[in-house]
Amino acid sequence: MIGYFGKVKFVTNDKRILTFQDFKRDSTVRSEKHAIIGKKPAKEFLGAELDTISFTIQLSAAHGVKPREEAEKWLRMSRAGLAFPLVIGTRALGMDKWTVESVSQAWDVVFNRGELYSCKVDITLEEYIEEL
Repeated sequence: MIGYFGKVKFVTNDKRILTFQDFKRDSTVRSEKHAIIGKKPAKEFLGAELDTISFTIQLSAAHGVKPREEAEKWLRMSRAGLAFPLVIGTRALGMDKWTVESVSQAWDVVFNRGELYSCKVDITLEEYIEEL
């Protein structure tokens, strides 16, 4: 197993391939600039912003997954506002949990009766701090 997020397990084996690509994590900080007459502004560090992670999942029935079911898992998590740890390998990423902020689906191949054979899903997660 590569890792997991909620009920989604990222795996690659001889029966199933469900992994991500183009994994990107963004971290920024919050600061405030205070205007001072006749001088440059004074900058005050306020703290870290919530991190975001984005990645793409290529889903294909040829890889032993049901693309429509897997894509819908991400939609359900997003719409429910559920927060889960994101674990890659044996280590959790971030300080706490993550929520699904956006899901974008691009359907590639659809068979007769609407059976989705392959699609691409772009996911954006945002850090979720449960306790302050």
